[in-house]
Amino acid sequence: MYNHFFKRIFDLLIAIIAAIVLLPVMLIVMLLLRLTGHKRIFFVQKRVGRNNRIFHLIKFRSMTEATDASGKLLPDDIRLTSFGKTLRKTSLDELPQLINVIKGDMSIIGPRPLLVEYLPLYNEEQKKRHLVRPGITGWAQVNGRNAISWEQKFEYDVWYVNNQSFALDVKIFFLTIKNIVKAEGISQDGQATMKAFTGSK
Repeated sequence: MYNHFFKRIFDLLIAIIAAIVLLPVMLIVMLLLRLTGHKRIFFVQKRVGRNNRIFHLIKFRSMTEATDASGKLLPDDIRLTSFGKTLRKTSLDELPQLINVIKGDMSIIGPRPLLVEYLPLYNEEQKKRHLVRPGITGWAQVNGRNAISWEQKFEYDVWYVNNQSFALDVKIFFLTIKNIVKAEGISQDGQATMKAFTGSK
């Protein structure tokens, strides 16, 4: 009952209240992004949602759009600005995803939505992560975030799908706050976030 009905109601209530309460914070972030040289404030990218439905994820930009001589984007660690690092460390870059939650693309809690090009790379077990709405935070995020391997991350995602409940969502919510304060698992060593997924062995 919770997963099929009440979870969506809680998502809407939390997202709407959080969007209203955090609006001043988001306006300040938007202003600071402008002042630190970002031409575009929002980062919009196609991601995979529940049942493999494609949607447009919204985040605050933490990187510039700098390119090399051939017009190709420079590596992430070069384009990541000092203010962008702060946004990621505090997870403030994720706030616009409250819009995705209100629209029904995402949930507050669930596996993180990943790139469309990863779809053909999942094995049958890993594909189960798409049986639920993706989340702003999830079980993998409170158990290592970007510091763990893709395989570990997917194991956590599938475990969540098989064990989701109200109590588990509450636990993940408070563990997320704890991790934000401690700024743990933001990136893999030597990466702005983590290496691209190329498939499991």
